[in-house]
This record gives sequence, structure tokens and C-alpha cells, in this order.
Amino acid sequence: MILTAIAVFGFFYFQKEPTPPGGESTGTNFISQFNPFGDKKPTPPTAPSTETPDYQPNPTGETPKMKLTKISSMPIAGFAVFSKERLKEIPIPEVVTPQSPLGGLTAKSTPPPTEFAPALRYVDRMTGNIYQTFADKIEERKFSTTVIPKVYEAYFGNKGESVVMRYLKTDGRTIETFVGALPKELLGGDTTGENEIKGSFLPNNVKDISVSSDGSKIFYLFESGENMIGAILNLSNNKKIQIFDSPFTEWLSQLPNNNTITLSTKPSARIPGYMYSMDGAGKNLIKVLGDINGLTALMSPNGKLVLYGNSNLSINVYHTDTRNSDVLGIKTLPEKCVWGKISDTIYCAVPKSVTPGEYPDTWYQGEVSFSDQLWKVDLKTGNATLILDPATITGGREIDAIKLSLDEGENYLFFVNKKDSFLWKFELK
Repeated sequence: MILTAIAVFGFFYFQKEPTPPGGESTGTNFISQFNPFGDKKPTPPTAPSTETPDYQPNPTGETPKMKLTKISSMPIAGFAVFSKERLKEIPIPEVVTPQSPLGGLTAKSTPPPTEFAPALRYVDRMTGNIYQTFADKIEERKFSTTVIPKVYEAYFGNKGESVVMRYLKTDGRTIETFVGALPKELLGGDTTGENEIKGSFLPNNVKDISVSSDGSKIFYLFESGENMIGAILNLSNNKKIQIFDSPFTEWLSQLPNNNTITLSTKPSARIPGYMYSMDGAGKNLIKVLGDINGLTALMSPNGKLVLYGNSNLSINVYHTDTRNSDVLGIKTLPEKCVWGKISDTIYCAVPKSVTPGEYPDTWYQGEVSFSDQLWKVDLKTGNATLILDPATITGGREIDAIKLSLDEGENYLFFVNKKDSFLWKFELK
């Protein structure tokens, strides 16, 4: 199977005929902290693309007055939103029964009712400590005291009960990836901040990590000899299975659902990008998109649509069944977007203006920072609606939003401000 996958990749990657537009997948961009495009030098541009800096999508409807709140009190390395049980905050009535030995009435309490509500856990970028809060009532509490200094990236799985932290060793070169299990909390009990996180390490210098949509497993890539190896780690039983092997080493991955893994070449404005997909067992590798400079992509949860962008930051939706594309009329990067649960809506952080440059290179490298607005796009009607300009609420504070995420009920939109790494919440309903 491995030799077949390599042969298929070689055939598709080196063919020159363009592929219909469309594409997806975001994975970890940890290596971009140091060398975002790998060791290979891109070929010189024949005609670097630029775009009008004053582009704005046409709004449909009025901007509703909704609430924007900063959640974290510190820069974070990553977060997750999950559904968590809690006690309801309502008065508990007493039930009176005529069973008193003294002939009177006896009061008997009923068990307190509970409910499930959106909760968040996130990792302090400087210390590696984990914090948590409910989304509707921000009460930041420390959950762990395990110190891991300068965590660059963090992910959660297993409904917030597993954590993956990535950081540099003291040699300043080796990337370590720690996978830890978080202790369970007692419903109604006092929340302690003295928990220790115990776990194990993945191989040194893991290049890319993606978490499955249900948080049950991760897919990670690491080099072995001259090849890139892909493996699945089940977070519930810690079992690892190797499913991918490629001589090409510059990949970014995504797990849009439990049955699909996407692999995209690392993007640059100067070179054509490609996107492939395979099933959860690493079989049936097929090309989805190709010959698109600056290709970045994000596949929908149902696997039928791919949100993709190019070096001009133009956003399109590719239909994997018909191989047709729709132009959305907004300019941003797919990784600044998130799909709705049933794949008919997307929420995107859209820059107010885009200065000419080589994208996404300059944004990854920190040479360019955006001031975003939040937009909602209905894919059934094609309508794009401006839902928030953060600067109007934050007193002019600019937000370059990344890591967008929705709660299960799609009542909240969460994101991290790339400018300072603080976590924010926006109420959608």
C-alpha cells in the first residue's frame, strides 16, 4: 500500500495540467515559527500576484448587536471547547412528607438537577498550566500545576480530558510533543488547581499534528530516514498505528471527520500547491486540488466541500462530487474560517484591507498582520453577512483572528488573536 501511495503521489505531483479549484485542510504550523516552508528553496516567481488593498466583501443585512468577551487572562498556546456537565443554578424546593416520629411534617431534599453547557480548557503559553471556564459564565480557574515552559502549540481531545503540548527542548532545536491525560472532575466537587498531568512523548521533531473532529484521535507526521511517516494515535487507549509513508516531507494535515484525512503541500505564493485525501486507514490516496499557488484549504465536516484560497487570498468552495467551484467574494485564508456543523455555513475572520505582498508567506512569517471583521457566509444562498467589527467594541483594538471554533450548539464563536495570543468569545445567539 505504501509503494502504491508513493507512486500515486509521484504521478499527480509532477503532472502539469491544472486541477479544478477547490481544497482543504489545516494542520499544525509549528515549524513555521522557525522555517515555515521547510528546507527547500522555492523557485523564483515569474509574476508575483498582488491584489487591491481596499477590497471589502459586500454585506448582506445589518450587523446585529452581539457580545464580544476576552476569556483568557494570559496568552495561550491552544484551546478546546467541549460539553461539560454541571449543577443547575436554580432554587431546590423541599418535598414535605408526613413521616415524622413526632407526628409533624419532614422536609426531604431531591437530588439537584444538572445540565450540559459549553466549557473551555486552554494552555498558558508561558507555563504550560491548564485553565478552564464555562462559556456563558467566565470564571477562569487553574486546572493543573504541571509546568512546561514556553509551549508553542496545544491541542485537546477526549472531551477535554487529553492534551497535546508542543515545545522546544533546552537545545533550542528539538521539538518535543507531550501527550497527557487529565484527571476527571467530580461533579459538584471543589475544583482543584493542583492536578498533575501525566503522559508520554511522541517521536522528536513531529512536523504536523491534527485532531479528529470528535477528539478521539490525532494524526501526526514525523521524519524517518528520508521519508515522512504518518501515524494515528488513539487518545483513549494510547495505541499507535502507522498508515502513511511518503518521500515528500512538506505536508500539512487535517481530520475533517473520522473517515477522512487530508494532506496539503506547505503553501507559498511562489510555488504550486496540491491537496490529497485518503481514508482513515491510509488507503485510497487521491488528488483533490493542484497547481494553485499559495494553496491553503479546509475541508467541510461532511467531506463534500473544500474551502480553499490562493496567493491572492481569494476564497472559493470546491464541490468534490461535481468538481465545480463557487467564488465566495471574500478575501482571507481558510485557516481563519470554521465550518458549521452541517457544512452549510462558514464563519470567517476577513481582513479589512490587504496590502500587496506574497501570501500566505508574509502573514505566516509575521511580516504582515491583519485587522479583521467577522463574517458569516450562507452557502445555500451565497449571502455574506458582516456580524462584527471588533474594533467598534474593543475601543479600536485590532484582532487578527486564528483557530476559530464553534461550540456544539453553535451559540458561540471562539478565536485567538494572533497579535497577542489571547482567547476571545463572540456570542452568536
